[in-house]
Amino acid sequence: MPKDKATAPSSDFIRNIVAEDLKADKNKGRIVTRFPPEPNGYLHIGHAKSICLNFGIASENEGGVCHLRFDDTDPSKEEVEYVESIKSDVRWLGFDWDDHIYYASDYFEKLYEYAEQLIKNGKAYICSLSAQEIREYRGTLTEPGKDSPYRNRSEEENLNLFRRMRAGEFGEGSHVLRAKIDMTSPNLNMRDPTIYRVRRVPHHRTGDKWCIYPMYDFAHCLSDSIEGITHSLCTLEFEDHRPLYDWILDQLNVDCHPQQIEFARLNLSHTMMSKRRLLELVEEGYVSGWDDPRIPTLAGLRRRGYTPESIRNFCERIGVAKRDSTVDIALLEHTLREDLNKRSPRVMGVLRPLRVVIDNYPENQVEELDAINNPEDPGMGTRKIPFSRVLYIERDDFREDPPKKFFRLAPGREVRLRYAYFVRCVCVVRDEKTGEVTELHCTYDPQTRGGDSPDGRKVKATLHWVSAAHSLEAEVRLYDHLFLKPNPGDESDGNDFKASLNSNSLETLTSCRVEPSLRGSTPGSIYQFERQGYFCVDSVDSSAEALVFNRTVTLRDTWARIEKTQKKNKGATIGDKN
Repeated sequence: MPKDKATAPSSDFIRNIVAEDLKADKNKGRIVTRFPPEPNGYLHIGHAKSICLNFGIASENEGGVCHLRFDDTDPSKEEVEYVESIKSDVRWLGFDWDDHIYYASDYFEKLYEYAEQLIKNGKAYICSLSAQEIREYRGTLTEPGKDSPYRNRSEEENLNLFRRMRAGEFGEGSHVLRAKIDMTSPNLNMRDPTIYRVRRVPHHRTGDKWCIYPMYDFAHCLSDSIEGITHSLCTLEFEDHRPLYDWILDQLNVDCHPQQIEFARLNLSHTMMSKRRLLELVEEGYVSGWDDPRIPTLAGLRRRGYTPESIRNFCERIGVAKRDSTVDIALLEHTLREDLNKRSPRVMGVLRPLRVVIDNYPENQVEELDAINNPEDPGMGTRKIPFSRVLYIERDDFREDPPKKFFRLAPGREVRLRYAYFVRCVCVVRDEKTGEVTELHCTYDPQTRGGDSPDGRKVKATLHWVSAAHSLEAEVRLYDHLFLKPNPGDESDGNDFKASLNSNSLETLTSCRVEPSLRGSTPGSIYQFERQGYFCVDSVDSSAEALVFNRTVTLRDTWARIEKTQKKNKGATIGDKN
């Protein structure tokens, strides 16, 4: 169940179905949902939508329960690491399964018995075609399939072969167990699908006990039934599998026949939501791992600085739709900014430092200036920041020959230093060899402490800064979208999703300077660097001796601009909640 309850979610077609079932006393008033990940990779934000939906519906209805079940039926791709990461991600997102944690592997013996029952009922047979031959016999979308030459084996022969498969007498690919349905069905999933195959791979929970494993479609519906699930909520790609889901349960005459309901999966622009492709990026070194802040895994988003509240709010905002669409990643970032704006302390950090000497400031003097921690939350109070003769400002905040509408620092120009004084640039120092500006000399007006002038004069820019002697050195990682295109891997890429990888998705800056209040910052702490963006202390590489910050998101909100355009165009909507 959720650890905390947000505001009641808006209604959607699935919640309407659940409400009608309760009204009709279907399932005797029980509501049991499940989140059933395969432990073959890390969860991503698309899974977060399903987590929020399944756990959310359970929590919204009195006595409702949501199971966490691992559909661990393919030991060749599954690992304990993935199991533990999934548990961690679900908890981090704010949900708890209490005692309701299950594994499909818990039911292997029962599933095997169900398979034998299908054989005895004449509804399953052992097929000895090769995988390639099975594909050829299956037919196409426009041509019916044809019966396997092994389709009419006797019940005795099928049982004998199946038991010998279990005993380990056959190698992989030699035999499979197929459901006997209809090779002419317009639905390819109903053309005698494979329901058991040989896998000579140890299972992470059952070891070498089994060498045959059920296929997902067979195990999933029966696991739902065994657990007494009332509403089996799946993404739209399972819509064509629903007839098979129902057929298996009907043939076995089970006591509990859950209702499968499909909803649109989350598609997000400029990213990739396929676990198989994410695994490819990890294994081929395009990213640093499953928790790389550039990929949409929950581990990566957490390391980047996303909060569980922002992800839950995003899932609520996009709603539950019946048809597929792609959500602009700008909306996710907008939702994140809304959350971080309320909770993040403000600090000053200079990413590309330029040294500034205030010539008329006393050489050994240090002032403690008051700075507001978060103007959105007065309860966060204030902090002290040191001001001294030598400072660092952002290199981009100075131009020797400023273009039109550049209002920041330039020779002879006066600007405000945040919380401090007005300063005027009087001299520029260059490197003799490169000609690069290495230092600025300025003067300050002592009458402008706090950033206002008693004589009423105005300046057009306020700059952030840090004291050179007191600031801390830090590494800062600037993350951008991993893909340059909204739909990586489409036809314009030749269906190669790696063709649109952004080679500039990570820029690492060293020798950055941050204010001393950040000393001792704990991993995962999030701050707004004023005028820069939101940054998170890296949970892997940062230490007390060497601070590392990941940019979570910039301050610029592109979604606000998109939304404004939509309103002008008379309102394209975010998603279909009907």
